[in-house]
Amino acid sequence: MDVGELLNYQPDRGAKRPRDDDGAAAGGEDDSRGGKQQKGLSARELAKYREAAAGMGIEIGGELRESEEFTGDKKKILEKLMDQDEEEPEAEPVDESSVKKMILTFEKRSYKNQELRIKFPDNPEKFMESELDLNDIIQEMHVIATMPDLYHLLVELNAVHSLLGLLSHENTDVAIAVVDLLQELTDIDTLHESEEGAEVLIDALLEGQVVALLVQNMERLDEQVKEEADGIYNTLAIIENMAEFRPGLCTEAAQQGLMQWLLKRIKAKMPFDANKLYCSEILAILLQNNDNTRELLGEMDGIDVLLQQLSVFKRHNPSTAEEQEMMENLFDALCSCLMLPANRDRFLRGEGLQLMNLMLREKKVSRTSALKVLDHGMIGPEGADNCHKFVDILGLRTIFPLFMKTPKKMKKTGTSEKEHEDTLKGQALKRDVEMHPEGPLSL
Repeated sequence: MDVGELLNYQPDRGAKRPRDDDGAAAGGEDDSRGGKQQKGLSARELAKYREAAAGMGIEIGGELRESEEFTGDKKKILEKLMDQDEEEPEAEPVDESSVKKMILTFEKRSYKNQELRIKFPDNPEKFMESELDLNDIIQEMHVIATMPDLYHLLVELNAVHSLLGLLSHENTDVAIAVVDLLQELTDIDTLHESEEGAEVLIDALLEGQVVALLVQNMERLDEQVKEEADGIYNTLAIIENMAEFRPGLCTEAAQQGLMQWLLKRIKAKMPFDANKLYCSEILAILLQNNDNTRELLGEMDGIDVLLQQLSVFKRHNPSTAEEQEMMENLFDALCSCLMLPANRDRFLRGEGLQLMNLMLREKKVSRTSALKVLDHGMIGPEGADNCHKFVDILGLRTIFPLFMKTPKKMKKTGTSEKEHEDTLKGQALKRDVEMHPEGPLSL
């Protein structure tokens, strides 16, 4: 029987029981349960069977086999799949008792996995199933992020400590699953929904040296693998969320290895991607209004790293809007560093003045930001050495033309000679009007 016959088949409605003489004409056969006629498959049922069969590797060609061929294990599996589609259990409501039960299950599976790994270190088949179960319960715990007022249960039942311990799990997939969970738990909008629950969670994370553990985990991840690259991105999101909720932790985070890792990642010879952009943003956040982190970056030769990365934009504009955003983040980080007098000397020795002077001459997108860096580097008594050096490198020759037209009003490609002349005439006319209210002098 082909597919068309199956779809077009209509049962005999005239009699309560099929007749023996026309059973063959209709293409049906008596069933073993009392001679009932075999039902045809509807289009929707046929599509479901095709999809389910394809998933299990059952080949179905242009003609569908008789339904009697779907016997044995394959038929049972198909029926089970169909039953699962029809019976979808409703999700349990999230309350205190369900969260406690979930945390208890998580602790049991974590302990079981740890025990099996210790017992069978060289036989992954023994602990693989427990690892999958552990990953499943971590995924289920994402629902807790919808109830920030219950965060205290994570602390009281020691779940935060257990989660932090899994960040160093031998299987990076488990560690990345924990990172994903922490990123959702620390989402800034969620934290603001319950200040009390957020404070308890952040305190527990900081007490467990969360930043140091996150940095150690990032050190071993391979960004060539998409899942691990996403894990690094979510790790940076955790740090950003906590820094926004509690700005005071920036110093502690920088001292726990984050600053060193950020500098290493920024100067790594890798193609530009979202992670490099995020690193520049986190670096700018750490240095904002914080002399401790500024001093730490200077001691790590971070000024040289920033100058090296910015030198790329001396003669080339950023190719994308994201790359331009990264460039601005690095400029902001450099300006923040120069607020500390000790870093101005490092900027001078690193030939930062020469780089900024070249950027002004090249008239690229980096021109305006370079002018801002010079302002931060030469202001006040502490910037006297930079001022003298800037004069020595003939920086005034570059600066003076900018008084005629500031970089903000200039096009990216620079201005033509005619536009420059028109600007000079306009400024002269304006001065004449101010000096001679009775009427301007002729030019």
